[in-house]
Amino acid sequence: MGPNLTDFGPLWLSIKLALIVTLILLALGTPLAWWLSQTRSRLKPVIEAMTALPLVLPPTVLGFYFLILFNPQSFLGKSWIKITGETLSFSFSGLVIASVIYSLPFMVQPLQTAFESIKRETLDAASILRAGPIDRFMSVVAPLSLRGFVTACVLSFAHTLGEFGIVLMVGGNIPGQTKLVSIAIYEHVETLQYAQAHKLSLTLICFAFAALLCVYIFNRRHPVKIG
Repeated sequence: MGPNLTDFGPLWLSIKLALIVTLILLALGTPLAWWLSQTRSRLKPVIEAMTALPLVLPPTVLGFYFLILFNPQSFLGKSWIKITGETLSFSFSGLVIASVIYSLPFMVQPLQTAFESIKRETLDAASILRAGPIDRFMSVVAPLSLRGFVTACVLSFAHTLGEFGIVLMVGGNIPGQTKLVSIAIYEHVETLQYAQAHKLSLTLICFAFAALLCVYIFNRRHPVKIG
């Protein structure tokens, strides 16, 4: 029997989620990582710990509190319904918000490491040449941190693509809306449809391996340039 294209619907939905989450994380994580790399504030360890919290907390714990946060009776839930007319829980929008928080450390930590590797003298030289903060970041920091950006984006994308615990609790299993590839694999295994589970699992393995291979090849061809 040939492959059924509908079997890959959850995969396309997962890719869509991962792309959106990665773009949002790039916009939010870049300034946060830059602040963490430059600040001497006493709050830095607190912010770093909060950012890294998803790495050590069980996904079910985060998923539980997301359900409470997204509840239609909560402030956020009520406000979202007034604005969009839809609930956050068991929706694609809820998956996006939860995934952004869950994958945040995979964007912030590689960027922070890349930013911290840039020497202060390089930034001071750009300042002497009258480069403004934005110009200094775009013309000096960003090019020197290219490896960090590539690694952060790939890790964030791959991590979001393989989510299970949080997406199951926050999004449930609604075909075409919240049924992601990890949920589909679990469902196939639960119903003893091992051929379908194998097909989706192998696709994920190949995709993840290809993504990581591209990162290592890129990093090898673009060695770190210490500013």
